[in-house]
Amino acid sequence: MTRTTTTTRRTLLTAAAAAALALTLTACGSDAMSGMDHGAAPSATGPAAGHEMPGMSHGPDGMAGMSHGPAGLAGSSDGLAAEQGGYRLDGALAGAEYRFTVTGPDGKVLTSYQPEQTKEMHFYAIRSDLSGFQHLHPVRSADGTWTASLAALQPGEWRMYASFVPGAGSGQGTGLVLSRTATVAGQVTPVPLPAAATTGTVDGYTVTVAGAPKAGAAGELTVTVSKDGQPVTDLEPYLETYAHLTAFHAGDQAFAHLHPETPVTAGGGGPTLSFHAELPKAGDWRLFLQFQTGGALHTAALTLNVAA
Repeated sequence: MTRTTTTTRRTLLTAAAAAALALTLTACGSDAMSGMDHGAAPSATGPAAGHEMPGMSHGPDGMAGMSHGPAGLAGSSDGLAAEQGGYRLDGALAGAEYRFTVTGPDGKVLTSYQPEQTKEMHFYAIRSDLSGFQHLHPVRSADGTWTASLAALQPGEWRMYASFVPGAGSGQGTGLVLSRTATVAGQVTPVPLPAAATTGTVDGYTVTVAGAPKAGAAGELTVTVSKDGQPVTDLEPYLETYAHLTAFHAGDQAFAHLHPETPVTAGGGGPTLSFHAELPKAGDWRLFLQFQTGGALHTAALTLNVAA
């Protein structure tokens, strides 16, 4: 074989290898770019137009957000959103009633609910200064419309919360809290938030809270109920527990439900009750403890300061 022939063959082999490498890089580059959206048509491996990636949702403001809730539900976990995981709250005041519906991910009014603490719906109303607390169990009509009959509302901005467990849809079996605001016309007289304290009184009863929860961390609160200096041991079951405890954050009205840990047993409950507390934000929280004695429901309130 001549030297010229050998050189020519090496040149051809080098050119072929370069061509093969170029083809490989082109293919890899095409794969790496697939699924990326640059504002034009969706890629073959990306989501089709009008569809969203799992874990994404659009709230009332139209902004997409990642899901951080249970079961892939997206949205706020502090009860301040009107929409979460495809479930949307719509409502309005009509005199002394608040009428509302919950729309499911399928766009239809939800009519299937799972009871939580004996009720399909827990409804709360509170003014922006955390006064006027109400906890109701509204009535649902056949078409899915709920009606909450409220006590008189003082003028000001109120927030209405719907706490429920869907019985259908992608969030079936997952607890949700949605809310919207409503304005009551008239001259507003603000009520100052009471200072943080470990005790509150109602109807002759004294409620004492012990515990020092930190923002975003699971902790425990211990509640003791007394009357005239004597421990109360005749607490009656209310919503399958001896006490119901909810909290609202000063400033933004974030919602938290503190879950009871003391089981209901034969005979009366008390004087000490334990609650699982997980309050997401630092600052002052207004706590509302509801308990029942002699067939009467009592609601005690106090302000708890949560450290960062």
